[in-house]
Amino acid sequence: MSRTTFASRPSRVLALADDLSGAAETAAALGLPGRILLGPPTTPPPDGEALVLDLDTRQLTADEAAHAVRDVMAYADGGLVLKKADSLLRGNFASETAAYAEGAAGVVIAPALPVAGRTVRDGVVHLHGTALHTTDAWRAERGPAPESVRAALGDLPTWTVPLSVVRSPVLALSGWLRTLIAKGHHPVCDTETDADLDAIAEAVLQLGPGVRLLGAGGLAAALGRKLAGADGAELGETSGPTPYRPLLVVVGTTEPSAVAQIAQLLASGAHHIPVPAHLLTDHGGPHPLAAAPDGITIVSIDGSGPLEPGSARALVTGLARTVAQTAFDSDLVLTGGETARRVLDALGIRELLPVGQIHHGAVHSRTADGRSVVTRPGSFGDTDSLLRIARALRPDHAAALTPSFAPQGEPT
Repeated sequence: MSRTTFASRPSRVLALADDLSGAAETAAALGLPGRILLGPPTTPPPDGEALVLDLDTRQLTADEAAHAVRDVMAYADGGLVLKKADSLLRGNFASETAAYAEGAAGVVIAPALPVAGRTVRDGVVHLHGTALHTTDAWRAERGPAPESVRAALGDLPTWTVPLSVVRSPVLALSGWLRTLIAKGHHPVCDTETDADLDAIAEAVLQLGPGVRLLGAGGLAAALGRKLAGADGAELGETSGPTPYRPLLVVVGTTEPSAVAQIAQLLASGAHHIPVPAHLLTDHGGPHPLAAAPDGITIVSIDGSGPLEPGSARALVTGLARTVAQTAFDSDLVLTGGETARRVLDALGIRELLPVGQIHHGAVHSRTADGRSVVTRPGSFGDTDSLLRIARALRPDHAAALTPSFAPQGEPT
């Protein structure tokens, strides 16, 4: 008599993310019909669908973030649950994971993102082969990077699953995971490739709905391949929206990679409005923008002068208020999870329907009224990222949107 596994049941997924770009990345990677909600749900996801929640907890305190996670777990209702974590372990990683583990048989943890050079060896996150805590990837964080996933999780009991076990037959791997969970450990899986993530997803699907998954976009894509045959496929140029809307590109970071991306789009004829930082932090009200009515407008924070330490959130909030006065009739490209969420909040948009990915992390969604919204983490993409997004959204204008110089740089 064959054993019925969770993998053979209808695919119903509840996924949680701490910011909007992560929620969109997860939804596209899963490849299931479904929605991205900017706020708490009212019902569990129906069979065959994914409900992806942006909990918007990245900037909250640890206690507030944990409370937000607990509040939505009632909507799992026997389905498969996935929590999207930052692949560099940023945010309220420990407190959110502890809250997420409450009531679960166990949590299988696999934060690797091989497509971005982020792997886990001996329980330590590596960035392009270098241990995370020896890189400068946490330069914008308040403290040093953790030396291991276990260290990042504090008191949560974990156990590292070595690569040799991850690459063993799936029944052996699922047996390892089951044994560790029975002993009260949450397995942390070493991972170097997408095939490793596929094995982890398949093994967890053998364990039943009481076991939850926690990982980055790579694990979401692996789960998508198991449940829907999806892989976050890139959009073709023919899948763009109606071309009559203006296209508004909002860049909420002054990182050098973003500056180079803006330069490529400018070289192809886009209009640029750099907004001085002092205007964005002026609480006297939003400042109207003169966006191009039938073309592409980039709005960014003017980073030519020094920025006040700790002003990032105030700048993004001010940018969102300013953009909202112009964006009501525009398709949107929003870089940075905080920027994306604040702009959509200002516009009153509470739900997105994912369409697919333009490139890794650049997710195309639609609003209920048909407007296109592309979200992307602020640090992602080659120097031609914004140009590629514009070409995908405006295929009728693709000939005019040709880079005037070769793309440079590496994904971050």
